[in-house]
Amino acid sequence: MNDSTKKSDAHYAIGKKNPNLPFHPAVRAGDYIFVSGQVPKDENNNMITGTIEEETLATLKTIERVIAHEGATLSDVVRITTYLEDTRDFGRYNRAFLEGIGDAVLARTTVEARAVINTKIEMDAIVYKPLAPKA
Repeated sequence: MNDSTKKSDAHYAIGKKNPNLPFHPAVRAGDYIFVSGQVPKDENNNMITGTIEEETLATLKTIERVIAHEGATLSDVVRITTYLEDTRDFGRYNRAFLEGIGDAVLARTTVEARAVINTKIEMDAIVYKPLAPKA
């Protein structure tokens, strides 16, 4: 994080911004973390292609890596919106999602989106992770 991405101690960018995109991987705003749309990538930021199940689990791992910078886990996620390339994948995606999300108590919306490019899935998330009190 640099000064141009920090609005305050409670409002700042999380993660390294792709210079070709006009947004950050996530933004902290008080006790919430808003995660931009994430796609299936490995820990080196390389795209993962595979079945809808593989891409679903990999996308959840991508979100997990982004929010880990703030000490959050998938159990802190309160909302996910999923964009599927093809809604015929819904049943298989849903089973993989249940496997990957663990014990999170969350709201979720799933839509078909033609703007999902070079992947079967994209997810954004809202995370509730209260800021640690200042020492």
